[in-house]
Amino acid sequence: MAKTIAVVNQKGGVGKTTTSVNLAASLAFHDQKVLLIDLDPQGNATSGLGFDKRSLEGSIYDAFAGKTAIADLVKPTAMEFLDAVPSSIDLIGAEIELVGVEGREMILKNAIAQVADRYKYIVLDCPPSLGLLTVNALSAADTVLIPIQCEFYAMEGLSQLSDTISRVRQTLNPSLDIEGVLFTMYDSRIKLANDVVDEVKKVYREKVFHTMIPRNVRLAESPSFGKPALLYDFTSRGAQSYINLSRELLIRNGILSESSPAQQTAEVLGSVPSGGVLS
Repeated sequence: MAKTIAVVNQKGGVGKTTTSVNLAASLAFHDQKVLLIDLDPQGNATSGLGFDKRSLEGSIYDAFAGKTAIADLVKPTAMEFLDAVPSSIDLIGAEIELVGVEGREMILKNAIAQVADRYKYIVLDCPPSLGLLTVNALSAADTVLIPIQCEFYAMEGLSQLSDTISRVRQTLNPSLDIEGVLFTMYDSRIKLANDVVDEVKKVYREKVFHTMIPRNVRLAESPSFGKPALLYDFTSRGAQSYINLSRELLIRNGILSESSPAQQTAEVLGSVPSGGVLS
């Protein structure tokens, strides 16, 4: 049965979709069977994996609308161990259309149950809001991964999100836990960035990932080529940071041990030896 991780932050521009795509790809690199579900009407994770949003036949909206089973919406990606359910602009209307639907907060959870036994991890890329789509993700998830940018408003956003997680625990998903807090776009030369890291660690302690995602040009470029960073430039700092993050997560989840050798990278230029590229 898959572990479902919702990547959530109601603030935009914090690296949420970048994290969803590259964490999913990096878990696949470690031979974990992964399904990425794009829940953002903007569909950035969809295009970031190389899908043309204009020519899609079906999206996660069809599962919310009850038109199509989620199993029929799953599409393969360029990585053997990574599948995706794309999004579309139609998803904008889902929150309005579902207002009067009984059990509307549990639609995604019930849909995911149809495919959960096919995957080791399901990653949910959530929209930058705390509306019904995000509540569905939190109701369906086992854990929440929170990417935050090292900036002044980070703590304020974390406080709001923590309140939402607490309410979901009380009413919809009592077992919901925090997978971890991830610092993105980190620059160690900036004092404010280090101050934010220190403050967040005081609150979340062991929940904070040791891995931090740096500002990286190749990481920023890869979505425009429809590829995760590890397929675009495996040796870039951005790609390697997400591979390190996936390894840290797998250690926390008991899949890898601390003593497990890291994936060898020296001979990987131009190919991915594990979680390999489809030919």
